[in-house]
Amino acid sequence: MKTAARYKAVWELMTAVFADRQPADNIINAYFRERRFIGSGDRRFIAEKIWHIIRRRRRLTFEAGSADPRKLLIAYLKDEDPAEIFAGGEYGLPPLNDDERKLAATLRTEERTYPPAVECECPDWLFAKIGDPLLLKALNEPAGADFRVCRGSREEVLRLLENEGFEAVPTPYSPLGIRLPTRINLSNCMAYQDGLIEVQDEASQLAALMCGIRPEDRIIDYCSGAGGKALALAAQLKGQGVIEAHDINPQRLEQLKPRLARLCIGNVKIVPSAEEKPVYTRFIIDAPCSGTGTWRRAPDAKFRLTPARLEELNRIQAEILEKAYALTAPSGRIVYITCSVLEEENGSIVRHFLERHPDMSTIDMPALWREKTAQPWPCGKKPWLELNPLVTGTDGFFVAVIEKH
Repeated sequence: MKTAARYKAVWELMTAVFADRQPADNIINAYFRERRFIGSGDRRFIAEKIWHIIRRRRRLTFEAGSADPRKLLIAYLKDEDPAEIFAGGEYGLPPLNDDERKLAATLRTEERTYPPAVECECPDWLFAKIGDPLLLKALNEPAGADFRVCRGSREEVLRLLENEGFEAVPTPYSPLGIRLPTRINLSNCMAYQDGLIEVQDEASQLAALMCGIRPEDRIIDYCSGAGGKALALAAQLKGQGVIEAHDINPQRLEQLKPRLARLCIGNVKIVPSAEEKPVYTRFIIDAPCSGTGTWRRAPDAKFRLTPARLEELNRIQAEILEKAYALTAPSGRIVYITCSVLEEENGSIVRHFLERHPDMSTIDMPALWREKTAQPWPCGKKPWLELNPLVTGTDGFFVAVIEKH
């Protein structure tokens, strides 16, 4: 593809992504599936550009004085030759009109000072809630590719990956994790194809370890989704015990079945509902949440989140905790997990729950952390685990373990 055609594809993707109706990953993947004639080099160029633009969306909007994707692209390309990119013809973008040429000239010469929320690439209302510019900037940086070792030792798997030509290193906290600097094509990785590793961010691995499960426990992964936590929990039990996996959307659990088969896991049982009596000794809630902790991987998600949706999520989170309370046996534990950095989805939800239920209390999380990771506790005097790219170099995750007396 010529440069003009490549950027026309970028503009088409910008138009679809910035409508804020679907996740960018879904849009980009569908775009390439429908255009199989696009070569691998062109795909890589287009994908890299669109993700870079997504991560600069607020600054580009501020510079262009408009949310129009064409003007945003002009702002993004202000240092390039517009004649080569806006070349017209069947496969190129139409040439710049007079107003657009003036915009391009202004962008090349004007110095800009961005407001704090724009500098941090964050919607104003979320910037006010999070209030930490360094954290927000860290959440806008691309993440590496983390994997969990499923079989064999981590050292052995690292050697195998090195022999395949991959530059993998151990994760600093999870004893099961390995990290690559960028995403890889999993179909070209034999360690993945052979079931030795599974895609899972280090924070998610640590959350699974904090569940502190035992083979004799009655365990339910209540908001299982595609089953990443269930897979990690099953691996911890080494084939013993049973993990029940449930999700309100059965279609999500369909994605778990081929993963169970690839990893040869037989101790996960997909269930249509939880028991309606207090039998669980580990009730694990990977709660529906804003996903603010995963912005490194989904920077477009921040623009689809609304105050109304956040309020709805808070209600759902509180309701699920009440469900867990009713079904957790005495001496059992509720593990409440989010991939959020927002206090109102994390500590605030748990504190209100504890106020309603004086027979529940948080366990000694620093001791559990040291037992499972052999690492110093990273969260100061906090009674629960709060991970983020600034503190631990991971996605943003929250884990509270609450015991019933």
